[in-house]
Parts: sequence; structure tokens; C-alpha cells
Amino acid sequence: MAINQDILEGKWKQIAGKVKAKWGDLTDDDITKVNGNAERLAGVIQERYGKTREQADKEARDFFDQHR
Repeated sequence: MAINQDILEGKWKQIAGKVKAKWGDLTDDDITKVNGNAERLAGVIQERYGKTREQADKEARDFFDQHR
């Protein structure tokens, strides 16, 4: 399932608070770096939470699918 990056990046400011609520260990800098990019979000989730890449990718994809 492809995620439209332009739409996500445009809505990022609106959903960044939801990202922070879901993944509370992410810093404001992490959220700024992600800037609506699902791959970057997965990388940060993987790093902060010690998840596998597959787990982090699934969480990021599921989150963005819910907030399109």
C-alpha cells in the first residue's frame, strides 16, 4: 500500500501531536526530522524503541494509513 508523501508532509503539522502521543519517547527534534516521511518515522521508532525494522515499518505504515 503506497502512501502519498506529498499529502503526508502537508498534513504533518496537524498529526505531529498524535505521533508524540503514540510514541512518547520521540523528541521534538525527531518529529521535526520525520516531517511526514514514513521511512524516517520507522527509523526513529526502531532506534528509540529497539524494534526490528519490520515492526517499526508496520507501526509507521499503520499509523499513516489511519491518518490519511
